[in-house]
Amino acid sequence: MDITIQPGLLSGEIQAIPSKSQAHRLLICAAFADKPTTLTCPDTNRDIEATADCLNALGATINRTNEGYVVEPIHEIPQVAELNCCESGSTLRFMLPIVGALGVDATFLMAGRLPKRPLSPLWEEMERMGCTLSRPTETTLRCHGKLNSGEYTISGGVSSQFITGLLFAASLLDGNSRVNITGKLESAPYVTMTQNAMALFGVDTVDFRAKGGQTYHTPGRVNVEGDWSNGAFWLAAQALGSDLKITNLSPDSAQGDRAVVEHLAALEGCAVIDATHTPDLVPILAITAGAKNGATFVNCARLRLKETDRLETTAAMIRNLGGSAQINGDILTVHGTGYRGGTVDALNDHRIAMSAAIAATICSEPVTILNAHEVKKSYPGFWEDYKKLGGNYELYLR
Repeated sequence: MDITIQPGLLSGEIQAIPSKSQAHRLLICAAFADKPTTLTCPDTNRDIEATADCLNALGATINRTNEGYVVEPIHEIPQVAELNCCESGSTLRFMLPIVGALGVDATFLMAGRLPKRPLSPLWEEMERMGCTLSRPTETTLRCHGKLNSGEYTISGGVSSQFITGLLFAASLLDGNSRVNITGKLESAPYVTMTQNAMALFGVDTVDFRAKGGQTYHTPGRVNVEGDWSNGAFWLAAQALGSDLKITNLSPDSAQGDRAVVEHLAALEGCAVIDATHTPDLVPILAITAGAKNGATFVNCARLRLKETDRLETTAAMIRNLGGSAQINGDILTVHGTGYRGGTVDALNDHRIAMSAAIAATICSEPVTILNAHEVKKSYPGFWEDYKKLGGNYELYLR
């Protein structure tokens, strides 16, 4: 699906959709709880559904309702299972250590760019601790064997999702375990989100330690908080002149992308923004910077490991819209030249599609977005919400 958007500011009130990051974690906790859990999560997406489907494959019963999910926890763990992660990196990286802890002979199915996204050093550490991993085909991954309890050591510089997966695994093993993190921990707030979700279910991971045999005690009903990552697009539109009121975003959230508020304020000057803990914000912040005073984004290496090489696709998006951007190593420099309009191919990247849509609000000419349907990975209702706020576009199906 392609979209051509006519320039024009947005206006109105928009409620941030539920946090994909928190929903993943709460679904996993609920699947291992002592009793059923109700999750209030009125909006879903392909990534959340992938996690729910994988947990169902492990023996949970997760049913979608108008309000969210009802999770009947796992009562009997299968010996063999097939888990379809679709394109969700979070799902794969969380579930892989979990099946290792359970001793399930599991085959993971992967789509899109997911088979190319890194699993090292998680792969090596899981094999060191008792599992055997292999790639039967380009789009499948097999894990068999069982993880041992004990001391896990992993670099914090590739993905915080590895640490999350190991924390879940450690809580499910028989003996006590600890996850030792070497080097700089990237996206540290998302590990805190994991620990907070586990704590809500009564599981203690202080100092990255987990006692074996802990029971996940359901709180009964849990609300999935609003998503700062996707709320960032509307906040950026607001910063670019749209008259928007964005609700359902908690200022006390542990989500790392809550920092978008500080970053947008910094873009009123010529800012240097460190992407270490908020790599997903770079595309929309870069778009905002190009319409203001420019900015330099540093520590962006991990952007190359996303749904696309987001350093390249972000720079290409800006240039295709008439702006100016350069890449030097893991540094992205955006100049405050403003935008004319043009054509952006979102490829398989939801954040590129949504960032280009926000850029269209302040372009002087129309913006065409190819593969605009990719927003369904994280925000299926984005285009409907965009129209409700006054966005003027035409859809073209291919």
